[in-house]
Parts: sequence; structure tokens; C-alpha cells
Amino acid sequence: MSTVLVTGAAGFIGSHTCDLLLAAGHAVVGVDNFRTGHRSNLAQAFVRPRFCLIEADVCAPGALDRIAVEARPDAIIHLAALVSVQESVQDPGLNFELNLRGTHLIAEAARLHGIARVVLASSAAVYGDAQTHPLTEQVETRPISPYGAAKLASEAILLGHAAAYGFTVRCQRYFNVYGPRQDPNSPYSGVISIFCDKLRAGMAPVIFGDGEQTRDFVYVQDVARANVLAATVPEIASGVANICSGCATTLNQLATELLNHFAGSPNPVHVAPKAADIRHSLGSTNVAAAAFGFTAEVQLAAGLAILAH
Repeated sequence: MSTVLVTGAAGFIGSHTCDLLLAAGHAVVGVDNFRTGHRSNLAQAFVRPRFCLIEADVCAPGALDRIAVEARPDAIIHLAALVSVQESVQDPGLNFELNLRGTHLIAEAARLHGIARVVLASSAAVYGDAQTHPLTEQVETRPISPYGAAKLASEAILLGHAAAYGFTVRCQRYFNVYGPRQDPNSPYSGVISIFCDKLRAGMAPVIFGDGEQTRDFVYVQDVARANVLAATVPEIASGVANICSGCATTLNQLATELLNHFAGSPNPVHVAPKAADIRHSLGSTNVAAAAFGFTAEVQLAAGLAILAH
């Protein structure tokens, strides 16, 4: 079994990733500064004897070196980041610090301490508003936000280090992740958690535009499983992969499905579309399946049923 260092361990995706690693018998060293993570997300992890949590900022001088020397991990799953597109637009300097500089420090930690594998939380935001669907990893990357640009640059930093210094990097391009522990009040919440929060309160969900825009929704435990596979499958090559369901769902279809679980709730309210909102998003699943055996297992209807109850 491996020892895996998980940055952003107390976050939405990070905590589910820790749980699956521990369930598979791996030792996990979680790192989080609790800027957006929640200690309560790690309730299941804390009862496991092979889990420890270090409260630290990965961007703090020397922090990663100290952690790497103490933990001696076989792999790093790097999830700590600024994860709000809106916040990256408002504060591009913070986006650079947390996303780009943070990734450089991870790459250097792998180089200096002989860490064999790094898994990066990347994003479908690297594609921008691409018109080709489904999106394959060969589609031209044209990010339209500082967040997307930082994710694309982070991939390049890590892949360059991997080629030069002999370790393996997997860049996980997440699509629209949803599931338990996603905070509906945070600035980067997905539309599903926001819709559920409104419906639980007896309020109408708000749809921007006509609702015919599509998204590729992928359940968080599938994403966590993709992270575990990318970090632990033997004899894997460096590369990028979409982490998605391969299914397109309109926001109108999403709202209809959710209303089945909230009897008596008001119908959605349509308002003016958001400026520069991506119209359609759908990923190809082929590369992840071929590279490390990942395909999403939780269908949207099943995932929504879990989340709504």
C-alpha cells in the first residue's frame, strides 16, 4: 500500500478522495489551511488509524519540504487551489499565488524528495468556450479566465518537471462535479448544490437564460475514485485526462429531475443569462478509461437521489 499526500484534504473533492484512499488501505497525510475546507468533511477520515492531518498552507515557505521529509509520500494528489472562476477574475494575483505558484512548489517537492507521482486537480476550464463536442484532450485549449489559464499553465509546469526529472504526472480535467459536502453558500458552488439548497428552503431555483445550456455532471465519488486510480495504478504514463460522465444534461432537465425529489416546490425562475456563460460542455471519457481504467459509474438520477435525501 502507498502513502499519499493530499493537499486541500478538507475540501469537497479532497475529503472524498481521502475517504476512498483510506478504504483501499493506503496511508493518507492530509494538508489543509482551512481557507475554504471544513474539518467536518474529514469526520470519516479522522476515525481511520492511517490518516493524519497537517494544518498548513502549501504556499508557505518551506512547508512542503518539511511535510515531504516527514511523510515520505509515494504520491501527491494536489487539490489545494483557488477554485472560483469569479474570484480569479476579481483577484488574479491571488489566483496566481494559490494556483500557479502552489503548483510550482508541488513540482519542486516531487523533484527534491523523489516523489514518484503527482496528480493535479485541473479543470475543463482549460478548454474555454470550445465549440467541439464532445471535448477530447486534443481540442485546442483556449481558457477565458485567469482560473482556466492557471490550470493550463499548472499542467505544463508539472508535465515539464515530470519529463525532466523522471516522475509521473496525471492532470485531471474535472467537469461539473457535484455531491455531498459541496457548500451551497461558497462562491464556487456548482449549480446542483445551489438548486438543492433553494428547493430545501421551498424557494424556486434560478436558471440564467433559457435553461438549454448543457453541462457534463460527474458525481464526486466517481471523481475521488479517478484520483485514487491516477495516484496508485502501477505503470501509468504521464498525461491529461477528462474526468467526466460523458453525458450532457440541460439545466431544464436538471431542474425537472430535482423537482421529483422536492414535492410541492415552485418551478424554476428564468432570469437574464450570465455574460460569457459557456453554452455547452460535454467531455469525452476515452482517455481516462484507457490510461487508468476510469469510467463514471453513478448516473445523474442516482446521484441526485442521494444528494436530495
